[in-house]
Amino acid sequence: MMDGENMELVGVTHVLDAITFWAQNVKDDQAIDNIRKALADKCPTAPRVLGSPNPQKIYGAVFSEDSCWYRCKVLQQTDNFHVSYIDYGNTEFVSRSALVELPGDLQAPCLVKKYKFQGFSVSTDQDSAHFLQGKAFLQNLIYGKKVRIQKKSVCLDGTVLVQAFQGNLDIGEEVLKMKFAKFTLPGSNREGPMSVRALQESHCPWPQRVLDWPGPQGDGDIPGSTVCMPKLRPVFPDQSPLSMKEKSKATAQHAANLMKKKMDQELVEENQRLKAERETQRREDQLRDSLSELQKLKEETANYAKEAERWKVERNTLQNQSEQLEKHLQVSKQEVQAVRGQLKKKEKQVDKLLDSAVAERFCRLAEGVDSLRGLRERNPGNTDSDSLTESINIVINNSISAPVAMEKLESAWRDYSLAQEKLKACQTKEQLWDLIDNRNKVRGVLTATVESFLQEVECLPVRQRMDKLEEVSSSLTAVFGPASMEGDVGQQAFEQFSQWRTQRSQLTSSVRDGTDKALQALCTWSENVGKFFCLSANTVVGVNDIVDGVNELLKQAENNVAKELDSPLSVGEQNNHETKAVSNAFHKVMQHIQSEQSLLSDIMEKYLLNTKFKGEMLQWQNASPTPDSLFSVKKRIRSLRAQLRWRQVEEASLEEAEDFDLTEILKKKEEIAETRNTLFHEIGQERKEYMKLSAVAEGCCPELPLLYPEADIHSHMSSGGLVVKSLDRDMFDAEPMKELSGRRPLVCTEFQGQRVILKGYTVNEEAEARVLERTTQFHRTRTQRESQTDTGILPLLALFFSKSDPLAYVMVPYFPNGSLWNVQAAKPLTASETVKVMRGVARGLQALHAAGVTHASLNPNNVFVLHRHQGMVGDYDFIKTPVQRAVDSGMVAGSISLVAPELRQTQGTPPTPACDMYSYGCLLFWLHAPGFNGDLDSGSRLALDISGVKLEDNLQALLSKLLVCVGRLTAAETLADDYFLSDQ
Repeated sequence: MMDGENMELVGVTHVLDAITFWAQNVKDDQAIDNIRKALADKCPTAPRVLGSPNPQKIYGAVFSEDSCWYRCKVLQQTDNFHVSYIDYGNTEFVSRSALVELPGDLQAPCLVKKYKFQGFSVSTDQDSAHFLQGKAFLQNLIYGKKVRIQKKSVCLDGTVLVQAFQGNLDIGEEVLKMKFAKFTLPGSNREGPMSVRALQESHCPWPQRVLDWPGPQGDGDIPGSTVCMPKLRPVFPDQSPLSMKEKSKATAQHAANLMKKKMDQELVEENQRLKAERETQRREDQLRDSLSELQKLKEETANYAKEAERWKVERNTLQNQSEQLEKHLQVSKQEVQAVRGQLKKKEKQVDKLLDSAVAERFCRLAEGVDSLRGLRERNPGNTDSDSLTESINIVINNSISAPVAMEKLESAWRDYSLAQEKLKACQTKEQLWDLIDNRNKVRGVLTATVESFLQEVECLPVRQRMDKLEEVSSSLTAVFGPASMEGDVGQQAFEQFSQWRTQRSQLTSSVRDGTDKALQALCTWSENVGKFFCLSANTVVGVNDIVDGVNELLKQAENNVAKELDSPLSVGEQNNHETKAVSNAFHKVMQHIQSEQSLLSDIMEKYLLNTKFKGEMLQWQNASPTPDSLFSVKKRIRSLRAQLRWRQVEEASLEEAEDFDLTEILKKKEEIAETRNTLFHEIGQERKEYMKLSAVAEGCCPELPLLYPEADIHSHMSSGGLVVKSLDRDMFDAEPMKELSGRRPLVCTEFQGQRVILKGYTVNEEAEARVLERTTQFHRTRTQRESQTDTGILPLLALFFSKSDPLAYVMVPYFPNGSLWNVQAAKPLTASETVKVMRGVARGLQALHAAGVTHASLNPNNVFVLHRHQGMVGDYDFIKTPVQRAVDSGMVAGSISLVAPELRQTQGTPPTPACDMYSYGCLLFWLHAPGFNGDLDSGSRLALDISGVKLEDNLQALLSKLLVCVGRLTAAETLADDYFLSDQ
């Protein structure tokens, strides 16, 4: 009986002989597939094998039958390489070009084993017909199929001795029945009882029942089998337990005889059944042959009928064609008669024409002369070449060269910039004054050079020259088309064009002169004719003057007129050489125009820049910039702060007094509000003064922050104007926002007529530096794109550090219920509104990523919506690191996690801009499917159809490129997607 628990399912890959085969365990199918893909990917570009291969190393080789790559080991090297495919068991010879090196990840153990039927042996003569028939029999039976095996033992060479089955069919017994193998008892050379008498009466080695069986497709039962094959009884091997060997010989002999008799009886019965089957099969074959012969006769009869029908149709067709040919013959006869009549008429006309040949000749000549007159009127000269020649003269003769002072100006600017950089890098006042003196000297030289340059440029007609070059460029482009500025056509282009134009003019004049002379001679002959036939006038013209040479004159005139009409010079045609000369001249003059336009643009740019510099120098010529105005504003701010604090104290005293006076309290509140507004106005003026001083320090006076350290200009410049040290928490009449203060204190107040929120961060000295750095980075990202109407980033209005508590406050605009979460909860965005809002969010991410900032906190509470069409990326927690922000509990939208899969898989992984784009894709999906309650698949594509969510094609295509593990779109690529372009 078969032990199902000890069975293994294998796929046969190669057959060696009637009892030996190679096979792969079906559990390794995935590994085989992975190796196949890796080989197909790496082998085509892998290095070829050089020198002698290592027999222990695994290589890649191209199998000759399917041209695919497989792993192999080299068995022997001759002219070619004898290789063994280690995952399949077969061998072949390959050339060196078909053998490549494999990397270390493909040097894994082989995935095929060698199996052999236990207790069987075959002939060692591999070239014998019987050996080859046995191998073919087993190959037809199991090659490429899955069989079940039961391991018995393992040989020293690794061959596994097994018993193999297809369904309930013992494959070894089938081979034995066909006499392709012998059954040998383990430990001896004697043949088993089945080896002599088995199938004695079988007259052919391939029984019809076996050959006709199609074989199992897996490891199930044999389909269509109606006869049970006899099974060999197992015998005890020599390795039987000692107790079995010690049984009495009489009992063993008796049992062996009984078994032999029973097996002989079964063989006789089996032979009888085989005879009956062969007889039945023979009759069935005869019947099948008869039916086949009858079918062939029917088919031949049908073919004869079809052929007869075809002949009948062809006969009718030929008959119809014959009748049509007769009709065509009659028609042709009639046409021939008609042609003969026309020829007779034409003969009469020719006779008449011969009578008027002279008139006809003069008529043709007159038509040619008339055509030539019109041609000369339309083409009085080569206008294209004339315009090109004129353009060349304008470009070459009237060009403007670089001003003499321009080179000195560039040198002076380099010296001035170097002196300014040294001033910016200065840290001590001891060195400052020497650097200032050096800078002032260099600036004096620069100022003089600028004045000289400006005077020289003002004397040049730069603007008129630029307009003229633009006019010439447009004119030439209209005639010759756009010019290619790639490559240099050479310095000889103008000279070659001039030579071509001279030759062209000479040829044209020669042809026209010939025509004019011939027609003039004909005119002279015509005058003589007139004089001769005038009877009333005396003339010396004789008959010979009229008759002699008239045919030659007429022929010469005809030839010259026709020559000029057909001449390419008259119609403006050019050969390749001439076309190249014109083209080169055109491209050369366009290159000159472009070069001069570039020079003139550079001159104008430097003129404007130096004019501005001259104005700045005139402004600070008599007085150096000082922060006096800033100090005055700061003084007023200190006074107003003191007034505000005092009035707040007075208000508190009035409210705590026993005789409570509401009118006086309200009056005091009005005074406090007026003082606060005045104070905020002065703080605004202070920021304006800081902006002016920062511009001066960044421009002409970098020494300003070091000269006046008490002004603290450097702090304002380093923070991009975000830090406002004059602000403090106690200035504001703020209302706590308890509903939004779960993580940090938030208060709502008013600043300079605008509702704002103050976000408080608890800071120490180290945290204060981090907050300053991160807020400045976020603030500069927006201010660098202020030229855009929609930056997509929430503005930071101010940053200040409280003097009464360890808190840093960030001021941002207050948008009531403006977060994306609140908007969706109150009234969800429509599809068109979603496109506009998410376009703004993508712009914000694009700006942050371009500045090297990863937001890492993109969620519905951190995206703001203005007027339902403008989206902005909000600020993040400036205390937390990007890693802490990325895994925050707020990174959800409904039931969708906004955390990128790479961050979920490995904790502590720093977030990247790609993580922001994953969160962006999740938000976009959430806006279109707010009720989605599943888990997004982050594979190669989204499987959204399983959730029942219906999305537009362009949206689903965009999400499939955002919600992936690798290769996500960037913010810029997202904005260029069809989803956003189609809305525009």
